[in-house]
This record gives sequence, structure tokens and C-alpha cells, in this order.
Amino acid sequence: MKNKHLLQHHQLKVTPQRIAIITLMEYFGHINIDELFKEIREQFSSISLATLYKNIHTMLNVNLIREVKIPGQKTKYEIEKIAHAHVLCKTCGELKDIPFDSKKLMEDTVKNSDYRTDEVSIVISGICPNCK
Repeated sequence: MKNKHLLQHHQLKVTPQRIAIITLMEYFGHINIDELFKEIREQFSSISLATLYKNIHTMLNVNLIREVKIPGQKTKYEIEKIAHAHVLCKTCGELKDIPFDSKKLMEDTVKNSDYRTDEVSIVISGICPNCK
């Protein structure tokens, strides 16, 4: 029910496929298109990759989800939430949210470069506690 309201809040038509996409993103936290396609095909065997991409782009356009670009890997997607950074384990590939206040960084960037900024995306890589 929560995901239905999330779609409605972003003025998107509520469809079973879109609810499933949001539910999977919520469950996994971060998921790439291949993983998402594999998982969603278990519920909707006739869904095409093109349809999945179309829904992803629609959700990106209304800021319901966001891309997490990871160097050397496929882009992952997550439900939009408060500003945060990511830590990535170079051994197991775990991607985790960490609290981060991007406001100061954006202010400093504007001050030092005179750019108009609108987004910060940070992925810090290292080795997670389980892989140490």
C-alpha cells in the first residue's frame, strides 16, 4: 500500500509492474537493471527489458528513484531519500548508504567554481567489516 501511495504522490499511474519495481528497490536497497529484470520476471514473465527501462526512466524523471553511478559497474537504482553518500566494498560489492550532509559541499563548490550545483553523488570504496 505504501508503494502505491509513493507512485500516486509522484503523479504516476499505479500499475502492478511499477509497484513491483518499487517493492524490489525497497527490498534490495540498491539494484542494477539486470538484477531488477531477473527479479521482476519472476512475477511478470512477459515484461520486456524495454518496458522495464521505460518505467525506470519515468520514475527517474519525477525524482521517485535515483541512479547510483559506480565506476566500473552497472548503474544501480534506489528509491529517492534524504541526501546521503555510499560506501562500496571492493571485495564483496556491498553498497551501503551513509549519512552525509551535501549542503556544505555544494556551497563550497559554488564558492570555489562559480558553478550552479544541483546534485551530489559520492561513492567511497574500501573493504567492508565482513571482508576485512
